[in-house]
Amino acid sequence: MSGEANEGKALTATLDGTRYARIPIRTRVVMPGDDLDAFVREYADGKLQGGDILFVTEKIVAITQGRSYLVEEITPRKLAYFLSKYVTRTPHGIGLGMPETMEMALRECGPIRILFAAAVAAVTKAFGRKGDFYRIAGDKARAIDGPTSGTIPPYNKAVVLGPERPREVAQRLQALLGGVADVAVVDINDLGGNILGSTLDKSGEKRLVAILKDNPLGQGHQSTPLGIVRPS
Repeated sequence: MSGEANEGKALTATLDGTRYARIPIRTRVVMPGDDLDAFVREYADGKLQGGDILFVTEKIVAITQGRSYLVEEITPRKLAYFLSKYVTRTPHGIGLGMPETMEMALRECGPIRILFAAAVAAVTKAFGRKGDFYRIAGDKARAIDGPTSGTIPPYNKAVVLGPERPREVAQRLQALLGGVADVAVVDINDLGGNILGSTLDKSGEKRLVAILKDNPLGQGHQSTPLGIVRPS
């Protein structure tokens, strides 16, 4: 099976002497109310072979779980306005740098954890250390996606939370596809990656992050929320 590379992304990667094909699967836009199982079966069934890993973006899992909210539907509290002012925005995403995304982090993680993460990060940042906020706040905070102009509508005006029970989702999808391949729910962007849940062991998850570290699916208008990693 051949794949069509996203702009600026290679179709192969080499890790520890093994070459891997990274095959993007182009799909329609996932909408709230879509059934994830039916969606994955429609686009991935029949495309997999033994030794493959099907990787699924956490965003489509979350959307099908009803965890996508239009910005206009979110009413931030005063604490969200305050904390969001101190978040560094990057060209790769808004993160928690707007009141609406920070509000959702407060709801997902709890104010005490977010305040503790912010306090520690403020101290360690002064000493040149970065990343402590998300290390303490955890995966739920890290997985929150804010609206960007480069995102496919309607998600250019929405906040999408991380998925619930991603490991269970991966296990269910693997069974749905006949157990042919491993499945991983991934949060990969231009700054790095994380496996939220999978049917792989820990070493397999670490290897998959390394294979996908350059974000071969992209995160804009590519409409490739599924992909296959295949040793070649």
